[in-house]
Amino acid sequence: MAPFDAENVASSCPSFTRPRILLVDDDESLLDALALVLEQNDFAVSSASNVNQALALIASNPFDVLVSDLHMPEYGDGLTVVSAMRHANPAAVTVIFSAYPEMKRAAQEILKQTDAVVVKPLGVDNLIHVIRERLHQGPGASPRKIESVADILERCIESTVEEWLRMVAAEPQILCVPLDEHDRSAHVAELLREVVARLRAPIPLGPRDHASAAAAEHGLLRRQQGYTAAMLVEESRLLQASIFQTLHENFGKIDFSLVLVDVMAIADECEWQLAQQMSSFVSDANAEAWNPPNSIHRQVA
Repeated sequence: MAPFDAENVASSCPSFTRPRILLVDDDESLLDALALVLEQNDFAVSSASNVNQALALIASNPFDVLVSDLHMPEYGDGLTVVSAMRHANPAAVTVIFSAYPEMKRAAQEILKQTDAVVVKPLGVDNLIHVIRERLHQGPGASPRKIESVADILERCIESTVEEWLRMVAAEPQILCVPLDEHDRSAHVAELLREVVARLRAPIPLGPRDHASAAAAEHGLLRRQQGYTAAMLVEESRLLQASIFQTLHENFGKIDFSLVLVDVMAIADECEWQLAQQMSSFVSDANAEAWNPPNSIHRQVA
């Protein structure tokens, strides 16, 4: 019996539907050449030379395969395109076609949002083989679950507070004020919830017209507990570090389509929270200077 030949079947069967591929690369000469080769191998190819074009095509067309470069100079990158395809076409095969060999391991072991990585110097034949193999395997048992940054942080508030406490425990500058874990982290969970709320109801970066009750209370409490302003700043830095550690641990689940905007919003919100902490911290210090705790107030008859 002669071996099965998909190309001969495609040319002899009018009902054969060619797999639909979205090809994304900012190198237009490579894009054109690769599109031509894929068309010659019985794929229906749509091309995009930047992220915006790719997102528009994903929104308006069904695709069986995405082949995208990782590094592109315009806003966004291959991961943004992959994330968008995962949302619009969960069963589509996604392949990163990259000139960076290190991305083979990174995408497979860390990003976990692509089905395969093909390094460009290995040639188009290898890419076509990978695409056909993945299409033959069919969709996975279940699409990978992709979450927003806000959902991840909300789900991981408890573990983020624990990570923050672990970081604080390694800072002698902060530990010089002895507190148990409950008192040390009194407002941290609420500060994280305010970060989540900021991500879910985004506001422009910069404007500081929203109040943070938790931040104000935290600054006042720290003053009363004996913290210095420098310790308050270091605590805030560690809070950002614990947030980004949580995101790192959930890297394979992140929706990359908005991750850059979310990261900027997190940094902006943490800075605003620190500003409000410092404001209440300084206000309490000024009040104490005017009314020292051991001063004697005499009532004039």
